[in-house]
Amino acid sequence: NASEAAVCVGLDHELNDQQKRELRSGLEQLMPWRKGPFNVFGTVIDAEWRSDLKWQRLMQFIQPLNGRRVLDVGCGNGYYAMRMCAAGARWVLGIDPSMLAMTQFTAVSQCLRSPLPVTQLPIGAEQLPMNLACFDTVFSMGVLYHRRSPFEHLERLRSMLTRGGELVLETLVIPGAEGEVLVPSERYAQMRNVWLIPSVAELLCWLKRVGFSSVRCVSEADTTLVEQRSTEWMRFHSLAQFLNPQNARLTVEGYPAPRRAIVTASYQN
Repeated sequence: NASEAAVCVGLDHELNDQQKRELRSGLEQLMPWRKGPFNVFGTVIDAEWRSDLKWQRLMQFIQPLNGRRVLDVGCGNGYYAMRMCAAGARWVLGIDPSMLAMTQFTAVSQCLRSPLPVTQLPIGAEQLPMNLACFDTVFSMGVLYHRRSPFEHLERLRSMLTRGGELVLETLVIPGAEGEVLVPSERYAQMRNVWLIPSVAELLCWLKRVGFSSVRCVSEADTTLVEQRSTEWMRFHSLAQFLNPQNARLTVEGYPAPRRAIVTASYQN
């Protein structure tokens, strides 16, 4: 239930009917909403992704966020940053080059009674200086397969961590053994900018190669139509249209259907 799973904002303040209509109209101007759900003054934004399901999968396996400085790479509209704060993070820096995502974050956060310790910047990871070494936890979720050079991305993430810090990486994977990588010819699940999708075993090798230790896959699961779908807040094609109508185990291009893994790793040097 999206309403029960939502990040809630302003529920302690009652709006009149006119205010509710104006609020909903304003939030609809910011569609499509990709990450969620949110409940803003009683208006439930049922986003394309049930991001709460991914959060539930990873929370039980990561180091507690209490008092930690967190970097959220590819943060989107700040849904996970708000979850991180609720889990006790001292400060979260979210980065995402999408101005729409930045505007959505600003709209929701402006409705809070008191500000969260979140800073969101409309930039990519490549625009952060290397070797910051100042974050206790770094999240990179749904980003790696959009990078032409996954090793460069992983090295950059490593350079952001303090000694003993933790990387939480979530990405597309394929079934297979070490050494197996899918390189889509043009599109993957209708996405143009997907470059490399490794098997879990190969992904673990990549992380070790760039200097991470204690590398482990804590979750691996097919993406379902419960977790990713079109809604009244995201009215474009979604997962149902990205799968082969005759065989849901394949994308429309004939590749293995979306499967996602969550991997944790630490940096000790």
